[in-house]
Amino acid sequence: MDSSILIIVLSLSVLVSYAFDLFSSRFKTPSVLLLLLLGMLTRQATDYAGVQVPYVNTILPTLGTLGLILIVLENGLDLELHTEKLSVLRRTLLASLLSIVGTTLLLAGVLYVLLNDSFYHCLMAALPFSIISSAVAIPSVSNLSAGQAEFVIYESAFAGILGVLAFNFLLLSRNSVWEAILLFARDTLVMALVSLGCCFLLLYLIGRINHRIKFLPIISVLFLVYAIAEINHLSSLLLILIFGLFLNNTELFIRGRLSLVLKNDLFEKELDQLKNLTAEGAFVVRTFFFLILGYAAVPQELFDRDALIVSGIFMVVIILWRWLTLRTTYPGASKPLLWVAPRGLITILLYLNIPQDLRLLGFREGIPMLVVVLSLLVMTVGVLGYKSS
Repeated sequence: MDSSILIIVLSLSVLVSYAFDLFSSRFKTPSVLLLLLLGMLTRQATDYAGVQVPYVNTILPTLGTLGLILIVLENGLDLELHTEKLSVLRRTLLASLLSIVGTTLLLAGVLYVLLNDSFYHCLMAALPFSIISSAVAIPSVSNLSAGQAEFVIYESAFAGILGVLAFNFLLLSRNSVWEAILLFARDTLVMALVSLGCCFLLLYLIGRINHRIKFLPIISVLFLVYAIAEINHLSSLLLILIFGLFLNNTELFIRGRLSLVLKNDLFEKELDQLKNLTAEGAFVVRTFFFLILGYAAVPQELFDRDALIVSGIFMVVIILWRWLTLRTTYPGASKPLLWVAPRGLITILLYLNIPQDLRLLGFREGIPMLVVVLSLLVMTVGVLGYKSS
């Protein structure tokens, strides 16, 4: 492909995604849904023209991982750990934990009955569908009350972290549960200590680097440490979350003389710049991930009868368990929150990262995409219905 045409395609993709974002904020239609549709239409157009986009299946997991890192960092930079937030932190942490554990067990039970494979394989297949996507949920709650929006923001942020930790734990437990518990505890502790060390180092660098290019090298260090930890099967997302929480709540960790060494007078302004850079980076990566995901979708898999039935059952289970979870953890009117349970990037990424030998036999490949689309449609109708009431 000619370089000029490639630049035009990339630029138009970002502009169209930005237009979708503006459209979604006005009409409460998730921009992710529009990006998936655009990707599918693009696939039909390129097939008709006899053009093939190379390396789609290679690019997709890489983009998903980059997007996951940036989304978790963005969430960490938005979370405030103040005493007045203690109640909502407890409730949302419990809600995300109950959601992941309960939904995974219920969906695994459904798969075990339908496919009669080992329950462990069923758990591996079910877990990605238990995690709410913060990248989709957070932009969709702007018309809800402040308390409801805050609940979704914290719940979805915790869900991403807990979901990935649970996925790593399941991978470790393929041979022995007790061994997995010991390894998981050890790895989590090691990663927490490494994360704190990196936080102090990176905060020191933020205060000392005078070069006009400051944050890209720091984010690159985060990516580097993440990749090294991931290769060694450590809970690498903890680094990203702790770094974001650390920077956004430095008054809790940096006090007295230490603040004179690690912070400067421009820190708050620089933190805002980092938040903006992270948000825009996450936006760009998310744009291309969902475009390519839509492009990679196979229509025959999406219209497969068994895939449609299983996806519908999944959505019923997800909504019913969310209703029970909200009844337990949310004190106010939970009706609009009931429908805000979108699946997105993290669901697709974790499903793609299931090792081939742990894949569930008979599980239709179109189910992840169908569940994402159905959850987006349910959320759209639910939020629109709430607005008009």
